[in-house]
Amino acid sequence: MDEIEDQSNDYIAHRRRLREAKRQAARRRGHRRLAVAVCLLAGVVTACCWGALSLRARLGGSTTQATEAKIAPATTAQSQAGDSDRSTDQSQEPPSDSTLAALAAVKPALSKPTMNITRRLPPAPINTKFPGITMFRGNATRTYYGEGPVPKKPTILWTFPKDDIMTSPSSVAGETKGWSGTGWTGQPVVAERGGRTEVIFGAYDRKIHFLDAKTGERVRPDFATGDIIKGTVTLDPDGYPILYSGSRDNYYRVIALDREEPTELWKLSADAVENPVWNNDWDGNGLIVNGFLFEGGENSHFFIVKLNRGWDDRRKVTADPEVVFSIPGFTQELFDAIGDKEVSIENSPAIYKNRVYFTNSGGLVWGLDIRGLSRGREPKVVFRWWAGDDTDPSIVIDEQGMLYVASELQRHLPRAKQNGQIMKLNPYKPKDPLVWGVKVPPEGNTDGMGGCWATPALHGDMLYEPTHPGGLLGIDTKTGRVVWRKSFSWHAWGSASVIDDVLMVPDTNGTIHAYDIRNPKKNPPELWQVSVPSGAAIESTPVCWKGRIYVGCRDGKFYCFGDE
Repeated sequence: MDEIEDQSNDYIAHRRRLREAKRQAARRRGHRRLAVAVCLLAGVVTACCWGALSLRARLGGSTTQATEAKIAPATTAQSQAGDSDRSTDQSQEPPSDSTLAALAAVKPALSKPTMNITRRLPPAPINTKFPGITMFRGNATRTYYGEGPVPKKPTILWTFPKDDIMTSPSSVAGETKGWSGTGWTGQPVVAERGGRTEVIFGAYDRKIHFLDAKTGERVRPDFATGDIIKGTVTLDPDGYPILYSGSRDNYYRVIALDREEPTELWKLSADAVENPVWNNDWDGNGLIVNGFLFEGGENSHFFIVKLNRGWDDRRKVTADPEVVFSIPGFTQELFDAIGDKEVSIENSPAIYKNRVYFTNSGGLVWGLDIRGLSRGREPKVVFRWWAGDDTDPSIVIDEQGMLYVASELQRHLPRAKQNGQIMKLNPYKPKDPLVWGVKVPPEGNTDGMGGCWATPALHGDMLYEPTHPGGLLGIDTKTGRVVWRKSFSWHAWGSASVIDDVLMVPDTNGTIHAYDIRNPKKNPPELWQVSVPSGAAIESTPVCWKGRIYVGCRDGKFYCFGDE
């Protein structure tokens, strides 16, 4: 019996050892599976991050980085913005012309869970093939301003031209006068290619200039047009050696840069439409996304052009552009509401996800669904709203797809007084998109006009805007509260920019001011100011690139500022 018990105990112990071995093997298999799952999850997260960064670089919206993995209920605005490229627009009915205040009803998207995001990444440039800033405000949401460091004690390092000025005569409404330097918006573009940093801008001498950023010397011949150039040129963001620019000579051009001298490949006439209204200039800055050019003209029409870029047998760049869509930016109801036909499109279009936005001098804000454009699908109007007055500043878009719109106050219509001149709009609520508005009445100036000509600068949760009557405002983007206000020069048309928590703003007296905005809710102290000798107005938007600031002035000169 004892022997049987011993054998039985031995058997039980053996079974226990087997079970323990199986448990250990199972635990090892579980650990291996967990490790594989973690690796796969890490790969998925990495792919998503790279995808988000790529999308941010292409469309300019600030991507966000989740430092907490909590799931929180989405607000209606957040869920609509996040889902706009999937289902939101599909439920919209065609817009009605019966009212300017709103479109036909839009069925709201259902709220969905969203990540609780706690840290933002700064906006990125639209160009990914080379370093630089290739367009007005750098990306599709008009929120990229350049690259630091910002100079500490800038002085004038060089001017162009050295012994002359850029000037020519030009006519508006039958009146001819001399125009000098660069104007609104007139921002230069910067590109680092082929071992050189090049600065390119159009000017009032009717030419596009190409300068060495270090010395201010020409690096290629000027490109001459038939009249002045006011707007910002666009350098192809996809690496093609092509420049895009409009001129008051009636044409918007596509220009090759890989020849001995800049060569016109194609041009679009302001008279290409049957019913041009107001003017033949092209102030707006062309936006290029996915091989399409988006541009509005002072003929009051908006165009989408398929560029069809390529290379010939000699490896020279080619383009065979085709206008695939155009739409008038006005309606008869707008003419009736404003009492005139000054409805030119002078602002630069902006894109968020599958929508392009623009506005006009009548204050009509448009949104087009461009989903399916590459497959030949015609854009669809999904947003139209009347701000109430001339809206020449460009629309700026935040990472939720909200629009920041600045208007002038010239006609003094009740609608403008009701809405204000600096507005936040939710385009996914087209019946009532106004989130908040800030009034900018005429104060202290003699021309009786209020509002803004400068494009607002979006940075974090703040919006910075110089005004025509002479103020500089810091506005909380969530509430519309004016957090701080500074006295500034009258006629402040040059747009502000923000780099490394430094706010830079040009004024009418030829001075660029820099402010420390590390504490965004505090009235920022001035860090420095630098001035041109003439004291002439800086209406153009400066660009800061790696320690230097580039901008033209109405005195006929172009300036480079930096630390000595």
